Amino acid sequence: QVQLVESGGGLVQAGGSLRLSCAASGRIMFSSYGMGWFRQAPGKEREFVGCIINSGGSTHYGDSVKGRFTISRDNAENTVYLQMNSLAPEDTAVYYCAATGLYGLRMKENEYRYWGQGTQVTVSS
Repeated sequence: QVQLVESGGGLVQAGGSLRLSCAASGRIMFSSYGMGWFRQAPGKEREFVGCIINSGGSTHYGDSVKGRFTISRDNAENTVYLQMNSLAPEDTAVYYCAATGLYGLRMKENEYRYWGQGTQVTVSS
């Protein structure tokens, strides 16, 4: 059994920052998995935010967050992070982390095997 647990969500004013964490536990060799972040706003489809390869050496971001969000990981702590800066109301969503056993940068939901339960981020104007 593999568990991914997100934390760090909350309410922030526009222009502010938040750092999300996603801790992995269970039967997973974390350093072998690529990790991704997705988000889903009310009434919208889930959207790709960004991803990081298993070693942490490469990342890729969705156009809507590029230059504002940064993904990093600590394989010793089995944790991946999403640093979100210059937040705007349109960033309001439930944020999910996910793990994939596929090599390389993965941007599609169906490429991810394990998912967290999500954490709410609300940005007020």
